[in-house]
Amino acid sequence: MNKQMQYLVEGITKDIIAYLMEDNGYDLSTAIKELYNSETFAKLSDESTGLYIESSAYVYEILKRELTFGKF
Repeated sequence: MNKQMQYLVEGITKDIIAYLMEDNGYDLSTAIKELYNSETFAKLSDESTGLYIESSAYVYEILKRELTFGKF
């Protein structure tokens, strides 16, 4: 992962953790676990998907769908 991609992934990650805490009442630890253990995060971290160039809100919608339906 190059520095620019890493910067973008970290920004999206920070935003999504905040969204999870706000929307679901999760504490920081739970929000981090939910995101990092998701297929969405795996895809976000995979350069070939290009997901890291999307908005935080877009990636969060994908994560919410995954958490609701159990699949990416």
